[in-house]
Amino acid sequence: MADPHQLFDDTSSAQSRGYRAQQAASGLGYPATSTLPQAAFLADPVSNMAMAYGSSLAAQGKELVDKNIDRFIPVTKLKYYFAVDTVYVGKKLGLLVFPYLHQDWEVQYQQDTPVAPRFDVNAPDLYIPAMAFITYILVAGLALGTQDRFSPDLLGLQASSALAWLALEVVAILLSLYLVTVNTDLTTIDLVAFLGYKYVGMIGGVLMGLLFGKMGYYLVLGWCCVSIFVFMIRTLRLKILAQAAAEGVPVRGARNQLRMYLTMAVAAAQPLLMYWLTFHLVR
Repeated sequence: MADPHQLFDDTSSAQSRGYRAQQAASGLGYPATSTLPQAAFLADPVSNMAMAYGSSLAAQGKELVDKNIDRFIPVTKLKYYFAVDTVYVGKKLGLLVFPYLHQDWEVQYQQDTPVAPRFDVNAPDLYIPAMAFITYILVAGLALGTQDRFSPDLLGLQASSALAWLALEVVAILLSLYLVTVNTDLTTIDLVAFLGYKYVGMIGGVLMGLLFGKMGYYLVLGWCCVSIFVFMIRTLRLKILAQAAAEGVPVRGARNQLRMYLTMAVAAAQPLLMYWLTFHLVR
């Protein structure tokens, strides 16, 4: 019986009864319309098999790509050449500019494996050559810009020329080592690292040329050329001549003389290329 003091009819009980009726209707064995597609998809064994097969193919493809990349591009070895820290970079740059007082040039080994560059300043790395090459291109663009000669094509020509000379150096040295029959642990990546150190001196020469003119350029570049010559002689002789001594080759033998000439030629080529790749940037 309705309350005479109630202003509105209470319809909540009717709504709740209708809602419970809908729930009862949906629980009669028929799933709700909103969850029907997902349930059907999950319950379909063909879809599950397709998903599993696709995941298996993706995993196999990733493994195949990783194997091929590691075969053509030694990613594991490259990680070794980039294992550097700030202390190593500072010491290495100092060694490249002032190699005259350094005494111990032997690379340290641990269980027949060379230690990471950050633990041995004598170990070759690719971080400094890579950063020095990029910086050299930027400094070359700056020098061309100050002379109103900058253009993207000319900057690209500068970069491609430097890379071409580097590749030519590596090929020539590898061919020479083969002709002289040198058995050495000097790898192609080691050669790229050692040959890339000359960009440090090239950067210093061009910057001094921009600040102090040709006199500053020739003074700094000349110092860096002598330094890189001494650095290469003392580094490569341990890679080439020390191996000859281990093989029992006489010091004054013909083959050992050829190895000495090869070491001198590689070291002497660095100052020539440093001048060739920078002299046109300073006016």
